[in-house]
Amino acid sequence: MLVEYRTVAKAAEITMIERKSKFIGRIKPVSSSEEAEAFIDEVRKEHWDATHNVPAYIIGTNQEVQKYSDDNEPSGTAGLPMLEVLKAHEVVNAVVVVTRYFGGTLLGRGGLIRAYGGAAREALMKAGIVRMVPAREVAVTVDYVFSGKVQNELLNAGIIIADTEYLADVTFHLLLFEEQMKSTRQMIQEYTANEFTWTVGKQVYQAMPVEE
Repeated sequence: MLVEYRTVAKAAEITMIERKSKFIGRIKPVSSSEEAEAFIDEVRKEHWDATHNVPAYIIGTNQEVQKYSDDNEPSGTAGLPMLEVLKAHEVVNAVVVVTRYFGGTLLGRGGLIRAYGGAAREALMKAGIVRMVPAREVAVTVDYVFSGKVQNELLNAGIIIADTEYLADVTFHLLLFEEQMKSTRQMIQEYTANEFTWTVGKQVYQAMPVEE
């Protein structure tokens, strides 16, 4: 059974300068450790000449996999603060890599923690956070006589119409949240005089924006 979780909406990249060191923060939604590691390898190859490429990621709706590396920065000053940013925003199934090009000035432990954590946070904010909410695919087939009214009512009710098929009849492919199932069926029943077919499909995730 699918459960709700929060992740990043899309991949994003930011650049910030901290006392002449350049920090490049990159973040991406992923679905597995393998996918996260592949992204980390991709960044390391692209920035092979960087002083450090520091990764952190969390996989699983219950944060089952949490991994980070300081990549030769002082212990606890780089990967850990980045991981803590993800945890603070309850974000999972996401990987973040912060690349550092050393600018000649030492930042100290506090400076490093602020820089790496700050770069991760900026990348996260640029990507945006979404709630991945379980929804059910439902196919509703109605006669053309009723299709216009049904479509208007679905849109007015804020129902997600993923696709519409126009064949012998009209089939609306809906994504319904659990609390919408009963009322939507009753509404269609009312506007079609019970002349419709209702086919329940698989459970999927629907992304909903989160205001931070």
